[in-house]
Amino acid sequence: MKPVEKHNNNYGLNTCLAAIGLPKSTWYYQNKEKVSYETKYRNLREPIMRVVREHSGYGYQRILPDLQENGYQVGEFVLRRSLNRLNLRLLRSVSKPKPSLPRSYLKQSSRGLNLVKDMKDPAPFQVFYTDFTEIPYANGRKRAYLMPILDHNTKWVTGWALGEHKNTSLALEALNMTHDNLEEIGLNLEDRFLHHDQDSVYTGYRWLQAVLIREKARISFSENGTKGNTYMESFNGRFKGENGSLFYDARNIWELRRIIDTQINYYNMRRRHSALGYLAPWTYINREVSLPEPVVDLALISS
Repeated sequence: MKPVEKHNNNYGLNTCLAAIGLPKSTWYYQNKEKVSYETKYRNLREPIMRVVREHSGYGYQRILPDLQENGYQVGEFVLRRSLNRLNLRLLRSVSKPKPSLPRSYLKQSSRGLNLVKDMKDPAPFQVFYTDFTEIPYANGRKRAYLMPILDHNTKWVTGWALGEHKNTSLALEALNMTHDNLEEIGLNLEDRFLHHDQDSVYTGYRWLQAVLIREKARISFSENGTKGNTYMESFNGRFKGENGSLFYDARNIWELRRIIDTQINYYNMRRRHSALGYLAPWTYINREVSLPEPVVDLALISS
């Protein structure tokens, strides 16, 4: 550009541009005064801040009509870019909520949270595992969540619950079934271990209160997600693999619940497990485990 400026007066602009092969439009574009984006739209700062102060929860979609109604000819692109380039921050807080006290304790704890990882051969009903798993049904158009509770030693599914949402109410339903089933054979969860991951349901007050205070059980947390709860992951994968087509064909949540009830009953009463000497869980329990209460009826079902 400098040679053109130097010889422009002597030879003319067209001759100079032709000599260097530069279009005239490019010359005028490059030489017009450049204005920064911040300077060009600085008049928007105060009106935007006025809207934000009055309506702290507004995003750009609500700020835009407010500006336009007050005479500012601005479009969505310019407004969104202005919010970024002018470094304007909405007054409402968009930061993550503070973690609950239980989650804060888990994060800060230097002690091992996985209390069962070093147990080589837990006794019957000493260690239970649980987790949520997603179940596709209605030809894959819908999803439900299953939460089983499984005993490590006997492979018995002591409780389960199925629902459309993964939440605390569903978890407590599975826990209550486990409580009732153990009570039927003269047992309870006191001083026994319940192992799961650190999902928000399992670190919430309602779940912790039910397990630790009501049931007097002990909680063991996975310290690395699913990798720390492989026993439960294995069960969920196998259970869905063996029954996936049945679940897939279920037309609604009630039919799916009936199918899962049937298949868990089959798993507990009839399905042979290599780890149990090719016995079904309830056959194994009746033959190999000493229980405070007899379970004659269940033994007959499983024979």
